[in-house]
Amino acid sequence: MERILIVSATEKSGRMLARLLSECGMPAQPSFALHGAEARRRMAEAEFSMVFINTPLPDEFGAELSIHTASATSAGVLLLAKAEIADEVAAKVGQDGVLVLSRPLGRAQLSQGIQLARATHQRIGALLTENRRLQARLEELRLVSRAKCVLIECGMTEPEAHAYIEKRAMDTRQSKRDVARELLQLHENNGASGKE
Repeated sequence: MERILIVSATEKSGRMLARLLSECGMPAQPSFALHGAEARRRMAEAEFSMVFINTPLPDEFGAELSIHTASATSAGVLLLAKAEIADEVAAKVGQDGVLVLSRPLGRAQLSQGIQLARATHQRIGALLTENRRLQARLEELRLVSRAKCVLIECGMTEPEAHAYIEKRAMDTRQSKRDVARELLQLHENNGASGKE
C-alpha cells in the first residue's frame, strides 16, 4: 500500500486534498503535516511513496521542502501552488524532479499528477535497488582483490589465487565474498600472533 504524506498549512485544506486523492483512487489514510519542519521529521521517521505539499506553509513557502524531499527520498513530489505563480515555482523546482500543479486543482489534473508521481517513485526505487546491487558487487570485488593480494604475498600467482578462491567457494558452498573474508581474517590473526 502506498504511503502518502500531505503537507498543508491547515487541517481543513489537508483533509480536502485527502478527499480529492481518495476520489482519484488513493488510500484514504494519508499522514499529515502542518508545516515544513514537521514534514521533515515525518520523512526521517518513515518512507513515503508520494508527498503532496500545498503551498504556502506557515514556516516556509514549500519549494525548499519539495527540493529537499525530491533529493533525499524516493518519493514522487507534487507541489501545489496558486495558478498565478505556478509557472514561476515550476521553473525553480522542476529541474529537481518536483511536479508543480496549479490551484484550483481539477480531478483530471490531480489524477495525471498522481500517475507521474507514481512513475517517478517507481523509477527512483528501481535505480536505488540497482545502485545497492552494484555497491554490493563492488564491495565483493574489493574483498576478493584484497584476499588475492594476501595469497600472492604467500607465493601464489594472480591466476592461482583467483582459482583458489573460486574452488574454495564451490567446495565450501560459500560466496567468494565469505571466502575472502575468512582468508583476510586468518591473515590478520596470523599477523597479530606473529607480532607477539
